[in-house]
Amino acid sequence: MSRTNFDQLLEAGCHFGHLKRKWNPAMAPYIFMEKNGIHIIDLHKTVVKIDEAAEALKNIAKSGRKILFVATKKQAKPVIAEKATSINMPYVIERWPGGMLTNFATIRKAVKKMASIDKLFADGTFSNLSKREALQVSRQRAKLEKNLGSVADLTRLPAAVFVVDVLKEQIAVREANRLGIPVFGIVDTNSDPTNVDFVIPANDDANKSVEVILEACVAAINEGLEERKAERVDAEAAAEKQEKGGRQSARVEEEDDAEAEEAAEAPVEE
Repeated sequence: MSRTNFDQLLEAGCHFGHLKRKWNPAMAPYIFMEKNGIHIIDLHKTVVKIDEAAEALKNIAKSGRKILFVATKKQAKPVIAEKATSINMPYVIERWPGGMLTNFATIRKAVKKMASIDKLFADGTFSNLSKREALQVSRQRAKLEKNLGSVADLTRLPAAVFVVDVLKEQIAVREANRLGIPVFGIVDTNSDPTNVDFVIPANDDANKSVEVILEACVAAINEGLEERKAERVDAEAAAEKQEKGGRQSARVEEEDDAEAEEAAEAPVEE
């Protein structure tokens, strides 16, 4: 069963593309028609593409790897922050830090700098700083938190990048392409889908459109996380059962050895 349906996407306004003069010809396969100078997206194809993307995202989550969500446009920021946080995935909603992926080691150093500042607060060192130094440190911490706080738990490169508006986030898409990281993207009629591995043709400007697509994808990711958790519990139970069986087997062998020794030591009747 599909994770979304035509009526649901229609109500959310996912079908509204951009003006015809702004279109990218590479999006032609996903365009249903033109109305009043505006391209209308084929929502039947959108439903299929959402299902394909959701299934792939579910498998990535099930493998225990991270998915980085990216949306720096105003209307998509709160949706991305809420949905990504609900499944404990990293996200970027402020300016994309250049080299976030291609120069990941440097980004990690900045995150560690944030942790070292937190340590100053924890051990009381911060209170010994002068007012000027304390102000500088506080401002630096606030800046780092704003730009990198949401990726603080990303200790290695993500397994995939989910982008809202691939035209606006083209630097993030290029970095992911360069490293061979799969890109999932909500792609509007003015964008180029050729650099996106999992294209979701839809309106990337309307809040409701972004929200309904993210809900379907996040639900799939959550399923993957739950299945991973269930498999881990089953594996631990199986290991415990095997260990318990091994102990019982060892105890039986010890008892058999003891009986054999007793039999060997018993006097032989003539």
